[in-house]
Amino acid sequence: MTSYELIDQIPCANILGEGVQWNHRDQAVWWTDIKSNKIFRYHLASKQLQSWSTPEAVGCFTFCESDERILLALASGFAWFDKTTGELEWLAKPEAHLTGNRLNDGRVDRQGRFWAGSIVEQRNTLEQCAGLFCLDTAGQSSQHLTGLAISNSLCWSLDSKKLYHADSPSHQIKVYDFDAQTGTLGEGIVFVQTSDQVEPDGSTIDAEGYLWNAEWGGSRLVRYNAQGEETFELKTIVSQPTCMAFGGEEMNLLFVTSARIGLSDQALAAQPNAGNLFIYRTNFKGVNECWYKASASQ
Repeated sequence: MTSYELIDQIPCANILGEGVQWNHRDQAVWWTDIKSNKIFRYHLASKQLQSWSTPEAVGCFTFCESDERILLALASGFAWFDKTTGELEWLAKPEAHLTGNRLNDGRVDRQGRFWAGSIVEQRNTLEQCAGLFCLDTAGQSSQHLTGLAISNSLCWSLDSKKLYHADSPSHQIKVYDFDAQTGTLGEGIVFVQTSDQVEPDGSTIDAEGYLWNAEWGGSRLVRYNAQGEETFELKTIVSQPTCMAFGGEEMNLLFVTSARIGLSDQALAAQPNAGNLFIYRTNFKGVNECWYKASASQ
């Protein structure tokens, strides 16, 4: 028997909430509002909400066991961020030559490399496209996919043999063979085809190896088995859920970000909670997020 219950929501009214993840070290949930250039932290036990401003939009971010700073995928590249001083230490700007692109969704693989894809926000040439990039443990970036419009849904199977990824406007999530040692991808095949009314946004893998995906425009999260078959849906009270993460003491809480961007006045009136962070209690469990493993040379 599968079940879920909305037990709380954080009234943060994000324009474009994204990149949510549970931090097992501080027992808090973290996320970004891309359009407000802010990172948020909500501590579950104390119910304390904090935020930090960043110099650029943050598409996604990660933590590191050996560094108290946060590693950001900012609009123009990867950089360490000191939340106490606000200082940045840039590592790589893989699309510095492309005005109109910014980094978007991303995640750390189980070997400690930080991956982030980009989005074309302003097309300046017909050939302009987005890509998928990997920042290795030495702080060097490499490109692994090109020809994209909005890179999303990045996550890995529990055994690291499969990488899942979506180019959202294609209405498809693809699965790639993944070489965990080298960090290289095989040919992608269609894993899920969504309806034309929704776009696949953020994804995560639960403790049973099932993929969860937030459907932008679909008012729901969907759980898929290894064959790409829908096995469960969680209906949200907003039309634009963006990303989700499992956390909590028992790893059975599901934290869901959402967005207000692009909604008409009529739509906002119908869903005044759009942009909030939602907390569901489920009878599913997740696994801890992987963190960046910076090499000693950094």
